[in-house]
Amino acid sequence: MRSSATPATARRPVAWPVAVPMTLLLYTLLLLLGLLSLAWNLVAMLLYPVLPKKRGQRIGRAGIAYVYRTFWSIAAFVGMMRLEAQVLDALRDEPGLIIVANHPSMLDALLLVARLPRAACIMKASLQRNIFLGAGARLARYVSNDSPLRMVRLAANDLKQGGQLVVFPEGTRTTQSPINNFRPGVTLIAKLAKAPIQTVFIDTESPYLGKGWPLWRLPPLPIVFTVRLGERFAPSRDAEALLRELEQYFAAGVRPRKPQGTTPS
Repeated sequence: MRSSATPATARRPVAWPVAVPMTLLLYTLLLLLGLLSLAWNLVAMLLYPVLPKKRGQRIGRAGIAYVYRTFWSIAAFVGMMRLEAQVLDALRDEPGLIIVANHPSMLDALLLVARLPRAACIMKASLQRNIFLGAGARLARYVSNDSPLRMVRLAANDLKQGGQLVVFPEGTRTTQSPINNFRPGVTLIAKLAKAPIQTVFIDTESPYLGKGWPLWRLPPLPIVFTVRLGERFAPSRDAEALLRELEQYFAAGVRPRKPQGTTPS
């Protein structure tokens, strides 16, 4: 069973403040993101041992969403980045939902979680030990991928309790056109949790923080991301067949990037 969703409404680009050195502004924004993340993780480190699990999870996820939404707002205000993701607001209070997206950039998780304050992510185990992410991820009860069976069980249990799960089935940022092969897991989680899968397309023509693009290298500006809601897929007893169907759906629906230069004109 599938349902359609309305695409995001386009806006005019934010004017670029030419008087400000662009590279310096990019570095300032990255520094700000690091400081915001570090500050929240210090708070999360203090809250984790004293808050009950459910309350800590709720506060942890909402805190991460607030930090990332603050970053996007500031980046948009100065004209560096623009995020068109209002369509996600229709999903923010829906319990037991899996949000599946393509993965063009390292910023994708920040983009989605900023508007989904009850959502968890599946994270690399190494990132849960990161000083900028670890404490916050533990408080929010994000799911580690250290053990595939444990990952599936924890994710399914979280969905059954009313949580949301953000998943990038490509497993890493897109390296081949139109998408990487999907890795197993998401449809098995959907099957065990009896959770629907909402597809989300992330469109961008910016190469910034795609695979092979360094963090400090200035891209064409502004950096624009547009989010579209795709069809919704019901869980299936045949998890493998549903995974292949999802992969084909994304391969047909992802919008290819247009070639861009390496610096703004």
